[in-house]
Amino acid sequence: MDKIKILAIESSCDETAAAVVENGRNVLSSVISSQVEEHKLYGGVVPEIASRRHAENIVYVVDKALSDAECTLDDIDAIAVTYAPGLIGALLVGVNFAKGLAMSANKPLVPVHHIKGHIASNYITHPELEPPFLCLVASGGHSHIVDVQSYSEYRIIGRTRDDAAGEAYDKAARSMGFDYPGGIYIDKAAQNGNPNAYKLPRPKVDGSEYDFSFSGLKTAVINTIHNAQQKGIEINTDDLSASFQQAVCEILCDRLIKAAHATHHNKIVLAGGVSANSGLRKMLTEQCEQNGFSLYMPKLSLCGDNAAMIGAQAYYEYINGVRAKSDLNAYASLPIDWVFNCEKNAPEKPM
Repeated sequence: MDKIKILAIESSCDETAAAVVENGRNVLSSVISSQVEEHKLYGGVVPEIASRRHAENIVYVVDKALSDAECTLDDIDAIAVTYAPGLIGALLVGVNFAKGLAMSANKPLVPVHHIKGHIASNYITHPELEPPFLCLVASGGHSHIVDVQSYSEYRIIGRTRDDAAGEAYDKAARSMGFDYPGGIYIDKAAQNGNPNAYKLPRPKVDGSEYDFSFSGLKTAVINTIHNAQQKGIEINTDDLSASFQQAVCEILCDRLIKAAHATHHNKIVLAGGVSANSGLRKMLTEQCEQNGFSLYMPKLSLCGDNAAMIGAQAYYEYINGVRAKSDLNAYASLPIDWVFNCEKNAPEKPM
């Protein structure tokens, strides 16, 4: 089989990334320029700053990705870029750069959905993994249970009705006095705490047994802290972190395992930034073993935003004939089950 090399670009949030990926599974290079330390000063990502840093860093990361892969543009078969979802200004930097590069190099341009990329990170970690499978996507902006029917067909089984899991982590962490990104600090503190120390809710969505709701849980943490402050009681941050993490993991795992039984899947996949969480990985591993399910998780270096995962998914889009024209636009929000219509040069809801 011919070796197809794809240069991938990712700029959906606060990481400027580029990678060269061969045949969707073999990462020849992966370069990430992170802005975490700068955004930490503001307690979260500032979209305008993120966009400016992408514009400053994108040439460097693309050049280094090609150099690290010992490639030139002549060796590249296609250029892929994240076009949705994400911060619109940040996305536009990557999309416009990729369009210009593809046009000047006379290469095909492949648009990639960011969440499909997160799922595809598992194809890199587990070369034997193939659809169909059931995937839990948990990140700062998304919490989905997705029935991955093929490399290009997705069906949403469950989703969050308010906050995403990662968003709840960051907001709960801020109320506890942790720096951004808060999920890392809660995970570390939880390892030293008692998960039963604080009684926190496990919200459910009436009539939607596979959907998530984290807003009430986040509010319960904030109220616990405020009530303790008003009474002059000291909060044990390790215990509260452990109690919060236990609640989040139980909610995610409970819905996922139920959905797996209902859809008759025995292959379970974890993806997204929250897939790096040690508590979630441990609980899901235990529950999959108890239910006889095979579990696939990305290696930690692929849990966060990166271009290698975009290049992995781009390979399957490329061989399916997905191509974008020079007037490709970016989209701040876009359901994962929408498909890219090459004639319209835009995504559309499948019939």
